[in-house]
Amino acid sequence: MTANSRRKFIKQSAVVSLGFIALSRCAGKAISNSKVQLISDPKGYLDLPEGFSYKIISKWGDPMDDGLKVPARPDGMGTFEAADGKVLIVRNHENSPGRKEEGAFGNENENLKSFGTENLFDAGNSEYPGLGGTTTLVYNEETGEVEKQYLSLAGTYRNCAGGITPWGSWLTCEEDVTRPEGPVEQYHGYVFEVPASENILVAEPKPIKAMGRFNHEAVAVDPETHYVYQTEDTHDGLIYRFIPNNKNDLHSGGILQALAIKDKPGFDTRNWEEITIQPNEKLEVEWIDLDNVDSEEDDLRYRGFDKGAARFARGEGMWYGNKEVYFACTNGGPKKFGQVFRYSPEDQTLELFAESADKTILHMCDNLCIAPWGDVVLTEDNGELNHVRGINQKGELYDIACNRSSKSEFAGVTFSPSGKTLFVNIQENGDTLAITGPWEHIAKP
Repeated sequence: MTANSRRKFIKQSAVVSLGFIALSRCAGKAISNSKVQLISDPKGYLDLPEGFSYKIISKWGDPMDDGLKVPARPDGMGTFEAADGKVLIVRNHENSPGRKEEGAFGNENENLKSFGTENLFDAGNSEYPGLGGTTTLVYNEETGEVEKQYLSLAGTYRNCAGGITPWGSWLTCEEDVTRPEGPVEQYHGYVFEVPASENILVAEPKPIKAMGRFNHEAVAVDPETHYVYQTEDTHDGLIYRFIPNNKNDLHSGGILQALAIKDKPGFDTRNWEEITIQPNEKLEVEWIDLDNVDSEEDDLRYRGFDKGAARFARGEGMWYGNKEVYFACTNGGPKKFGQVFRYSPEDQTLELFAESADKTILHMCDNLCIAPWGDVVLTEDNGELNHVRGINQKGELYDIACNRSSKSEFAGVTFSPSGKTLFVNIQENGDTLAITGPWEHIAKP
């Protein structure tokens, strides 16, 4: 990452608190913003505010520059500065092995041999290769065109979300805990690091095992300490913190911990059976060291809970900024419509910022990011009608986009480093979109 890119990373992180002030203000109720109305798309694909437009810039099955094809089920994404003002996008693919047509190697994996199984984390005895991983795109914001795209991590399972690092790479996470059996050669459930490179470069498929083996979702990296915070996408998941032995090398090992509420062991944040935490309430946090973090069993969350860790309802999107960590819990709340939390490392406190009680306002939030002007941007994954929504600094909730093409979730929401373009995936369609327009109208208080 260039010095300028790092400054932009820190600047964008610094505005995050302003955006989440909005969440705290609308925790009890949400106020619709009449200034932002969606215009019906005559193509029946994507409704957007007036003056905005979308373009499908990459689609499942498109040929790539490495001779492979764009895999299906695009998920989490991160953006980086490239040469000449272009944008590097690293994109996850939440694919499992077996459905060959969804992978990069052809409908019958016919291109696997030429790609080389040595580049795959799990080659599946050349019969059942992992079809997840990541692709990298070079995007020209001036022309609105993808100039290059290629497979950048291969052989992993169900790469769901992840997070950018301050040093200019993408951490991609497997939401899968498959064990070696039959053609499966590897244990799964790990985090991998992918360089952000304009050149066709397949990352070394080396799992960061000290970060734990579980159903990973997203990560957020503290740019000062390089502590890595992690979510777990299960109905009884934990929030983890990884403290690396060497802050410049996550593969150097480290300590994995789980978030716990001080003096309240086994605290349940989900508000399902009873209301245990109210919006804006702050609870003091402590961290519990975990052992056997690379267990062959999918039991890390159970052992952590037995040691006193707090429990969360499907931790998903995560973001770091202004010395705070924010994350979404898709099924949290009495109606299971979703929650958003804030953790302050400085104060060692956890706060419930938002809890939806009305699915027409916010319905099962998933990925999140912070817009360049400070608003929170959330995507939905509810199997019904899915939106990209924003919450501004007045606490007004507004729509940015509505998927009219299918019941698919949105995924991978992220802005370009310039702030001109919002990238997002419609997962089941296999589409990656670039959305542009007068963001200053939305950003205006």
